[in-house]
Amino acid sequence: MVALDIDGTILVPEPENGFSVEETTPAVRDAIDRALEAGCHVVLASGRAPLSMSVVLRHLDMPRDKATKVLAVASNGAVTFSFPPLKVVSEVTFDAREAVRTVLEHVPEAAVAVEEHGVGYRVNRHFPEGELDGEMILTPIEEMIASEVSRVIIRDPDSTSEDFVTLAHKLGLQGTNYFIGWTAWLDLAPEGVDKASGLAEVAERLGVEPKDVLAIGDGRNDIEMLRWAGRGVAMGQAPEEVKAIADGVTATVWDDGAALEISRWF
Repeated sequence: MVALDIDGTILVPEPENGFSVEETTPAVRDAIDRALEAGCHVVLASGRAPLSMSVVLRHLDMPRDKATKVLAVASNGAVTFSFPPLKVVSEVTFDAREAVRTVLEHVPEAAVAVEEHGVGYRVNRHFPEGELDGEMILTPIEEMIASEVSRVIIRDPDSTSEDFVTLAHKLGLQGTNYFIGWTAWLDLAPEGVDKASGLAEVAERLGVEPKDVLAIGDGRNDIEMLRWAGRGVAMGQAPEEVKAIADGVTATVWDDGAALEISRWF
């Protein structure tokens, strides 16, 4: 099985805004094609919501056999789904009220979003254009987190990712797991849930052992996945803490690092 992060791994971010171009380079597409043709399971594992990931799966023409479905790991491991059509297979939820209130005490102007599967997000205010896929439904925060959720996004355009790293360590955020993106973007998730836990579920369904998994990623939310896989490879532009735990480091996303690693095996 090949487990692939999306943004910054198989999709190239635009330098001016950090958003990914919604297409793979020819080299990455060819490498994924060879893995699929060899009979390997290719599983996308992302912080994205299922709706957004389904766009990438269509772009990759997955699954190739239209009589079958592919499995994918979304929301940093809190959701697994099959495609097509998009159907949630499993979802882990948690009570996010205390964690959200704690974070907002320190960044009261932050934008908050909760996934609404198949539709988009419930938000307390609009996020910067292009950051969320699907519809944005304006909702009061207390209503947003009144029931258990699988994931909460907290975004502060006036802060940096380093600000959020410091804040998360300072707060502790008991009872939750958290992931910090390239920008001041904080994902809150159920405790013990990450891409590794989601991939472990998918691998079990597919009859694949962790030792037979190649995982490639570039972000802090990929650390658990890279540790779990038999071979975990960090992209060349990954933060140092991601490279430090990886079994190998490939080239950057701008130099087709994912293609270079996949091509070692297929």
